[in-house]
Amino acid sequence: MSTDKLTALDLPFKDKLYRFALNIVGNTFDAEDVMQELLIKIWTRIDQFNEIQNKEAWCMTVTRNLAIDKTRSRKVQTQDITEFHHLKDKEITPDRELERNERFDRIMNIVNELPEKQRMIVHLRDVEGYSYQEIADMTDNTLDFVKVSLHRARKALKEALLKRNFKRYEE
Repeated sequence: MSTDKLTALDLPFKDKLYRFALNIVGNTFDAEDVMQELLIKIWTRIDQFNEIQNKEAWCMTVTRNLAIDKTRSRKVQTQDITEFHHLKDKEITPDRELERNERFDRIMNIVNELPEKQRMIVHLRDVEGYSYQEIADMTDNTLDFVKVSLHRARKALKEALLKRNFKRYEE
């Protein structure tokens, strides 16, 4: 095994890829499978991979396709993604932590009700912080489609939160 091959598989953005896969497939086992399949694809095509200009965008596209394939093959509904809720305040009390977790779960339930494409775009923009153009490139959609989908998703989330009398958590 050459050093070049090892370096290529040490992706600096692998955590983003994992979270992205997790968002689509809905469970850690399938997300790990998707990551393994991605690494196998890279490994078997290492020479072509090394010539790719934007490796992160390519990996996001392949990850998306693999995750969607896995979801279709298993016909699994996306579950709550509680793995994103790992940031904790050091001074938070157990009661506040419980309340925060319950609110997070309710928000994630609402997010999971969005159509798959909208959920994916919200995740890429609001969780991962990608630009509209990067999202368009990764998802093979137009820039206008990404903007409209994000707007509609945010509007649907706002309406669902208001409908369920969701109050903002204030510390």
